[in-house]
Parts: sequence; C-alpha cells; structure tokens
Amino acid sequence: MRLLGPRLERAEAVSYSMNCPKKKPLVLEGIDLGACTSKWMVDYLSQVGGRKEVKIHVAAVAQMDFISKNFVYRTLPFDKLVQRAAEEKHKEFFISEVMDNFLIQVTGKKRVVLFSPRDAQYLYLSGTKSEVLNIDKPDLAKYLLFSKARALWFHNVTSEEFGVGVNVFWKHLPSEYYDKTDTYGNKDPTAASRAAQILDRALKTLAELPEEYRDFYARQMVLHIQDKAYSKNFE
Repeated sequence: MRLLGPRLERAEAVSYSMNCPKKKPLVLEGIDLGACTSKWMVDYLSQVGGRKEVKIHVAAVAQMDFISKNFVYRTLPFDKLVQRAAEEKHKEFFISEVMDNFLIQVTGKKRVVLFSPRDAQYLYLSGTKSEVLNIDKPDLAKYLLFSKARALWFHNVTSEEFGVGVNVFWKHLPSEYYDKTDTYGNKDPTAASRAAQILDRALKTLAELPEEYRDFYARQMVLHIQDKAYSKNFE
C-alpha cells in the first residue's frame, strides 16, 4: 500500500486509536488474525464453501467500470469463484466509500492506491466513482487534470496474487444519514443526494439564460458554495 500516513504495529495501534486524526488513512501491521492466514487457501476455501451459490460481477475486460456498467450479474458456485479468482491478476474499480472501514488482507497481496477527498476535482467523478480506470497509464488527453491528484483516500485496488481480503464497514454518523438501500457502503449520504438533485434543478434553470449570463451566475454560485460549504479545517 502506497500511503502518506502512519504504519503501526499492534501495540502502537491501541494508543494511536485513542488520539487518531479523523478521516486519515493508516496501515496496521502485525495483527494476529488467527489460523485463517494459513488456512484460507484455494483448496481449503473451495472445500468449505462447496457448491453454495454466490452472486458476482462478471466483466469481459480486466477493469470493471461502475459508471458505464460494463459488467453483468451472475450466480456461481463458491468453489468455482475461488478457483477463477486464483487464475490471474485482477483489477478492481476506482471508487470511494461513504462509511469508515478496514480492509483486512488475510492472505495474498494487493496494491492499494489512495487519493485525497480534496482532490475530487481532479478525479473525474460520477457520484462516488471515477471515470479513470487505469491510474498507471491514464489517458491524459481525456483526463488532463488527473495528473494533479495526490495519492490518499479514494482507492484503486489491484490484486497482485490470489488472496482473501475482508472489508469491515461501520456507520460513524447517525443511521438516518445513510441510504437504507446501500448494500456496498458507497452511496452518497441522503442529504448529499438531495443537495445534488437540487443542484441539477438549479443548473437546468440557469440553462434558460443566455451563455454570458449563465456563466456569470454559475461562477457566483460556485463562489457561494465555496464560502458556505468548504471546510477551513483541512491541513
């Protein structure tokens, strides 16, 4: 994991968690996860999971795109899923999560690249997802501003070998802030979704004006949002 932040051993983690800077990523190392670190291999998982059916995303290309939805949903026996996952290197999508969470890498190896929420303007976002799928060789003719993004919180993950990672999510805000249909923990908070809908309606209203008037009032709106909503507490 490439990370501009602390890497902590188990003993340090307890002390750090008591005074942890909010919304900052970190790596915890040396955590005793038990027998799963040696047992959760292909043969063992295939045997234990057996023929139980699970739902998966299937794409014809290595990079799954949650904006254009270049995938379909399929049902597959768990043992077949494990065997397929072990066959080759897999890339995951570029996305952010609304809930706080741990990625616990039980076995295998993943490369995780994180981007700061403050760099959202450079990430070509649609909701919580980025249009930029290949962060190592981005199309800078199409995504010119991406070169300005700094690695931190938005995440792009590549599985470099077969392994098992477990995500644990938790709600740090009151339950009413979250979308009740959010299965994967990455839908915008309900208030943010409502605000985006209001903004869309405002933009449609601005579109009724001639271009020079639309540009003038749009810039005023942006400045108003920056003044009223941008945090002044970020480092």
